[in-house]
This record gives sequence, C-alpha cells and structure tokens, in this order.
Amino acid sequence: MPFSLTPKDSSFYPLFTASAENLVAATDVLSDFIHDHARRAELAIQLRDLEHAADQTTHAIFRQLNTSFVTPFDREDIYALASNLDDVMDYVEAAADLVILTGLGTLPAEMSQQVALLQRAAQTTAEAMPRLRTLKDLSDYWIEVNRIENEADKLYRRLLSRLYSGEFDALEILKLKEVADQLEEAADAFEHLANVVETIAVKES
Repeated sequence: MPFSLTPKDSSFYPLFTASAENLVAATDVLSDFIHDHARRAELAIQLRDLEHAADQTTHAIFRQLNTSFVTPFDREDIYALASNLDDVMDYVEAAADLVILTGLGTLPAEMSQQVALLQRAAQTTAEAMPRLRTLKDLSDYWIEVNRIENEADKLYRRLLSRLYSGEFDALEILKLKEVADQLEEAADAFEHLANVVETIAVKES
C-alpha cells in the first residue's frame, strides 16, 4: 500500500456526492416536468434553482482544486469529474427551458423514456460517488451507465425516425429535436463521467 507523509485532501468526496445527488433531484423534477403540463413553469424554476446549486458545488470543487497541495487523484481527473457532473445538469435544465421557450405541449413518449433513462443513470451515479473514497466496487457502476447510454442512443434514433415520419410539421420537428438533443447530450455526459471514474480506478489500482 502506498505511504505518504502528506495527507491527501478528502474534502472532494462529499462535494462529488452532493453534485450527483443534485442530479437525482433534477432528473426527478424533469420527469414531473415532462408529464405535468400545468406545473411546467413552476418545475422549470425548480430546475433552475438546482442548476444554480450545481454551479455552486462545481465552483467549490474548482476552488478546492486550486488550493489543495495533495489531491486524492490526478487534478485533471478531478476537473473532468466536476465538469461532467455540471454538464449533465446544464443539459437537463436546457431541455426544460427549450420546452418552455418554444411552447411545446404534449411531448412524444420517447422523450419520457429518455428522461427515465436519465433518472436511472443519475441514481446509479449517486450510489457510486461515495465509493470514490476507496475506489472499490465501481466496475458495476460504469458498466451499467454505459449500458444505459447505449439504450439512450437507440431510443434517440427511434425518436428521430418518428420525428421525420410525417407525423409532425416542420416547425415542431425543429423544436422537438432541440429538446431531444439536450436529453441525448445528458446521457452522453453521464457516460463521459463513468469513463473518467473508470480511468481513475485503473490509474489508482
């Protein structure tokens, strides 16, 4: 076991966990947002508040990174973890914002399924973040997130096929595709995050 006279800064771990738990809350709100037309404006405000909280946590991680002498793992990996967690939140909030701004009503069922996959990815990620402290029992996490992202890719392609099937008019296609793209980007960011965790585990093993 490596021995160091200089203690590593452990304050990052609760910040990563808080950021991931914030994503669980955000994807749950997004699910309600997709289904509950009457509360969309209210739920969009909740998402904006969660996005602000996520920004504060990300900034706290970056501040800690700039002031820590010895970090628990490579600085670029800490930066990538924080950035990908923040990216997911940004995409989730942007998807809801676009629905409001473009005045979309009932959304295709595939979008509800996209959000359900994001909820699963968020829950899996939140359960994994506390294990960064020991870097044990994490392989199931990145395998599951990669599987969810593959499922999200297939779902996204099915949604595009439906959008271009003639069921929707041209303007609605543009609006819906913008939202679908943000949800797909969120799924991709979850996978990027899982890949960073896998990289850290390999480096530290």
